[in-house]
Amino acid sequence: MEWRDDGFVLAARRHGESALIVEVLTREHGRHAGLVRGGQSPRRRALLQPGNEVAVTWRARLAEHLGTVECELTRAHAARFLDDPGRLAALASAAALLAIALPEREPHGDIHHSFAALVEALDSAPRWPPRYVAWERDLLAALGFGLDLSRCAVTGATDDLAYVSPRTGRAVSREAGRPYHDKLLVLPDFLYREAAADGAAIAAGLALTGYFLHHHLLLPQGRGLPEARERLAERMRRRNEAGNIPAV
Repeated sequence: MEWRDDGFVLAARRHGESALIVEVLTREHGRHAGLVRGGQSPRRRALLQPGNEVAVTWRARLAEHLGTVECELTRAHAARFLDDPGRLAALASAAALLAIALPEREPHGDIHHSFAALVEALDSAPRWPPRYVAWERDLLAALGFGLDLSRCAVTGATDDLAYVSPRTGRAVSREAGRPYHDKLLVLPDFLYREAAADGAAIAAGLALTGYFLHHHLLLPQGRGLPEARERLAERMRRRNEAGNIPAV
């Protein structure tokens, strides 16, 4: 069997003395793994960095086999972010989340499209931190765990939404949530309407999406948030405390 597709590298791990097992997010075949012979060579390791865009050829005798993968580099996104640790951390976080959260070999054209759009935003948009948090929110929705941020779950109000219920994922207005605000998650304005996002809002947004990614998506599988995602959240917390994230 053989197929060809466009995709992004999500992860690569050592296999034996010289090979790698690589996971890619493809347009038509979803998250798919395969063996790359000689993948531990410096040239191929550089090609197979998480987030890089590749043309993929997969071959196997039977569909259920691991198979082998050949990847031809299309765009080296990871290399372009080497001088910006924040963007590189966001790229690594997104790739790691997809590698752990997506079911294997199930097409998710919408997620492939959204990841491609995120990579473009990281590459060119100055407002990439809120775009990244919004991408995590949309990933939850694409995987069946969408947050309802359209109106207050208690009063039906559509303005001054300030919290999210950790149990239901529904928004709560500031007034309705005030008596038990310590049990609710903070909802930054930019996640439900057009608004500026400063460092505190980005940190709150990552805490919000991280909670639902962990408790509603990964914990039922016995998994936690990937280390790359934890590193990104910690980086954003430190930048906020240092005052290094301007409102965007």
